[in-house]
Amino acid sequence: MSIRRSGRLAVVPLLLLTSAACGQQAGGVVSGGEDAPERSYSVETVVFRMDHTGGFVTPAMLATRLPAISVYGDGRVITPGPVPMIYPGPALPNLQVGTISAAEVDELVKAARAAGVGGAADLGTPPVSDAPSTRFTILGDNGVEEFEVYALAESGGVETGLTADQRAGRDKLRTFAESLTAESGPLGAAQADQQPYAPTAVAAVAEPWVANSEAGQQPEVVWPGPALPGADLGEGVGLGCVTVTGDEAQQVLDAAAAANAATPWASAGKRWTVTLRPLLPDETDCGDLATNR
Repeated sequence: MSIRRSGRLAVVPLLLLTSAACGQQAGGVVSGGEDAPERSYSVETVVFRMDHTGGFVTPAMLATRLPAISVYGDGRVITPGPVPMIYPGPALPNLQVGTISAAEVDELVKAARAAGVGGAADLGTPPVSDAPSTRFTILGDNGVEEFEVYALAESGGVETGLTADQRAGRDKLRTFAESLTAESGPLGAAQADQQPYAPTAVAAVAEPWVANSEAGQQPEVVWPGPALPGADLGEGVGLGCVTVTGDEAQQVLDAAAAANAATPWASAGKRWTVTLRPLLPDETDCGDLATNR
């Protein structure tokens, strides 16, 4: 059962999460600590997630955007790490994984609820154009609950178009979101012991390659995965997608380590721009990217 709520009181798209049964196959369940409420999570089920939807970005960026924070039933916390300020940027995003305890997972969910996630508050729509929405997802007693707020980060200090209660609610939620990246915040333990995330599958979003003078001359690289462009990712977006698994996934990761975001990948006699999106533990194929748009 899923419950959908929005800070704009609007219906939001379904977020596809791995079922409890799937997570149990991957390694059973994790229970809360001695003082925590009776609760158990399958290890690959998302217990908490903060991600972003929409905004004025390219279709490829919309499709491949990674969640800002994903917390799983076994305490794994997966977040994007820092990236070098260069152009063209790396071909692979820098994903990091740390761990928090079962008790800390429960405390995180409590903090999210205290901040308003899963509530029914109307946080209004500030007069800000082309901003993304921040979407919070928690796994509660009644199933998956979502709370989506338009222009949460961008609306700080906005005085027009919002009531005093709406501004107060946004401030509370924004403070919670900012605490998630603080060393003293609920995810501080995960930040202290991060390691590179090693995906077992990668979604490759392809579009025709176009020379870019700002990127300079780029050597062609032979694409080692399934033939591009793959299945149409959505009507009118001009993107294809293939899911790469097994030995091919490792070959793609190895090739990408020496490539960049502007690399022309050669496949099926054509050149392609490929945006690589490591799949997270609750994701299985290109179909999961549809929830990002």
